[in-house]
Amino acid sequence: MQQLVVDGLQPYLSEIEEIRLRIKRPLLFRLGDLELTVSKDRKITRRLEEGQLVSREDLDQTLQILSQHSLYAWEDEFKNGYLTIPGGHRVGIVGRAVIAKGMVKTLKEITGINYRIGRQILGCADKVLPFLLKNNRQLYHTLLVSPPQCGKTTLLRDIARQLSNGVEAFDFPGVNVGLVDERSEIAGMYQGEPQFQIGMRTDVLDACPKAQGMMMLIRSMSPQVLITDEIGKHEDLEAMYQALQAGVTVITTVHGDNVDELKQRPNLQTLLQWHFFERIIILSRRQGVGTIEKILDGRTMERVN
Repeated sequence: MQQLVVDGLQPYLSEIEEIRLRIKRPLLFRLGDLELTVSKDRKITRRLEEGQLVSREDLDQTLQILSQHSLYAWEDEFKNGYLTIPGGHRVGIVGRAVIAKGMVKTLKEITGINYRIGRQILGCADKVLPFLLKNNRQLYHTLLVSPPQCGKTTLLRDIARQLSNGVEAFDFPGVNVGLVDERSEIAGMYQGEPQFQIGMRTDVLDACPKAQGMMMLIRSMSPQVLITDEIGKHEDLEAMYQALQAGVTVITTVHGDNVDELKQRPNLQTLLQWHFFERIIILSRRQGVGTIEKILDGRTMERVN
């Protein structure tokens, strides 16, 4: 299977977003809205029905490589359904859940593996940073709204990097950034080291629940900015309120297409009613990943860009 992947795939490598292996089904590569597979004669094709099927041996060999030939050592990651590998790429895993005391202990009889290719785009936040800065010392509480696979995590990562390092163009000196990376996607931590550039003044709590992590960082690391991904639970609101009381700016994300959709979710509706977010950035894929549809004043809901 490894040789099948290598032959003929080179022209597509820079565009691949996901690689999916499902037992007894074709190996799939996703490039935006395009899906490709590898035929039995080692040709890249869009005809998925011609794809070489993934075998049990393929999955087992892949797992051995991912776990560095020590599946037991990775049990904690397996029970979460994903692990992070060198380069900051996240690998999702599905199979039979082993339950102990009502909780998932690990996964066995793995039936599917999904490589989500992580990429850093330095400077992708350049267009939004002017709208996040009140002046050269203060920042707006900001919410990034985006459907899945539209580049919000990539944008959030570059916002963290630039705010941490400082932005010379705006005479912004750089601040202490507290990053709660619950799913290990923003910093891409691997064995205690970030695989992406996240800034010289950034402290990371990896694989930590968002609400708990925000409170831990406020108490221990004195951040001026808190950054996290995909809020929505009630406890997230409580932690964000505590950040507000502590004078810490919050920059975070949520899945969605628009503000009207967010208003249908009780917890997010509460944040919008509080006018917690001073800037709301709407993303899409309309002109490619990371398209900035509009930037709103979170208090008046008027467009500012």
